[in-house]
Amino acid sequence: MAGAKSLAILNARIVDCGLCPRLRAHCTQVARVRRRAYFDWEYWGRPVPSFGDPGARVMALGLAPGAHGSNRTGRPFTGDGSGDFLYPVLHAAGFASQPQATSRDDGMKLNSLWITSVARCAPPGNKPTPEELRNCAAWLDEEMKLLDALRVVVCLGRIAFDGLLAHAARTGNLKARAGFVFAHGAEYELPGGLVAIASYHPSLQNTNTGKLTRPMLLKVFKRARKLAGL
Repeated sequence: MAGAKSLAILNARIVDCGLCPRLRAHCTQVARVRRRAYFDWEYWGRPVPSFGDPGARVMALGLAPGAHGSNRTGRPFTGDGSGDFLYPVLHAAGFASQPQATSRDDGMKLNSLWITSVARCAPPGNKPTPEELRNCAAWLDEEMKLLDALRVVVCLGRIAFDGLLAHAARTGNLKARAGFVFAHGAEYELPGGLVAIASYHPSLQNTNTGKLTRPMLLKVFKRARKLAGL
């Protein structure tokens, strides 16, 4: 499949990216020092490549890798609390082959889903700067071109939602932001036919407080399936 090969090449380029010295230094430092619970791990410590089905009709767009999650395992939403919440939902919605995600070698397969983020390196305090988000923007633009079956983007958090709208503006498909308001479960059809669904991010801050529950997130991904014609 030509798209799969092109996406694999793009992922390799993402892993080699060095545009943001602050982020590269942070990821490298976290990987060198390690958290005590993961002291025996060999951390990934690089930009995290996207993951999923090259023929995906649905994209899950997140914020950034977690310092001891994706920055450790090298796969989006794998190895931290956000992933522990997200993957069981994806499994229940029919997108993931199994409910647990622990490593790149755990056998996880995604069906018609592509997982990526607006920032590809773990940022200090989970807060990439506007310049760092701009540096990463071209990767999302290239991905969107290559994912030619894509119909729906689930934006996990406000920054992901803003990142998708910025992508639409860069590519000439969105002339103004007016009317696009972030709210959990909000749906918008972008010019060109792509549908965006907003969701709270599955961070521990949101899931431990009940701001985001599993039924709430499952409803979003079931709706994404329907809108994508799956």
